[in-house]
Amino acid sequence: MTTTQAERARLFRSLHTPARPLALANAWDVASARVIEAAGAPAIATTSAGVAWALGSPDGDALARDRALDLIARIAAAVAVPVTADIEGGYGQDAAGVAETVTGVLEAGAVGVNIEDGTRTPAEFRERLTAARGAVEKSGGQLFLNARVDTYLFGLGDPATRLQDTLERARGYVECGADGIFVPGVADPDTVKALAAELTVPLNVMAGPGAPDVAALGALGVARVSVGSGVAQAAYATARRAAQELYGTGGYQSLADGIAFPELNALFAPR
Repeated sequence: MTTTQAERARLFRSLHTPARPLALANAWDVASARVIEAAGAPAIATTSAGVAWALGSPDGDALARDRALDLIARIAAAVAVPVTADIEGGYGQDAAGVAETVTGVLEAGAVGVNIEDGTRTPAEFRERLTAARGAVEKSGGQLFLNARVDTYLFGLGDPATRLQDTLERARGYVECGADGIFVPGVADPDTVKALAAELTVPLNVMAGPGAPDVAALGALGVARVSVGSGVAQAAYATARRAAQELYGTGGYQSLADGIAFPELNALFAPR
């Protein structure tokens, strides 16, 4: 078992390889993190949307930084594998605020972050990445900085030049200290292959029903595959189905596939 932040960070970095892509079933609380870890996950990633929903906020930089950091610390303390945290746009009004968040993430015990450009200008986002990298260097710790490019997810710019726009952004982000590039919203094999071929750092994509499986994405050059808020959405769909059945027909069949109580409870026994 790795014990220091530096050891966990080195292990996490080593998991990024197209030969066997790092597959991340994103967690949103301690229980989901423990369940995912027990299923064999080599690392835990949080979903910012799932975390926000669980804490009573919408996704989209609405969650207060201290609440996000508290949740990250709880998850990092609860699992033995490395933890990477989705921090949306950085939970800060400006670059200095992002630096404060990254410092807090390191103190919480995580070894990586996702930070997204969203609808910000590339220049503004580069400032945020530079501040994030500076905070890591100042701390003396190690952090895998995964820069999310939202051109495909949000349909930004001209579709005819979107690939080149994405690569241009990515190159600028790497120059500012990004260790990986995350491009959600794209599953087309040709586009994924083109992205991977041009990047000098690991490529992360977001997958779900209808997307190529993990091995197929690895063959295209992808080093990391995450499912975003997908697991949280599926869990809440189960809660809705159970409630609709209970208040509709009065039945309970929706609960038939739940994890057995002793098994779930055992995940929280002292280690």
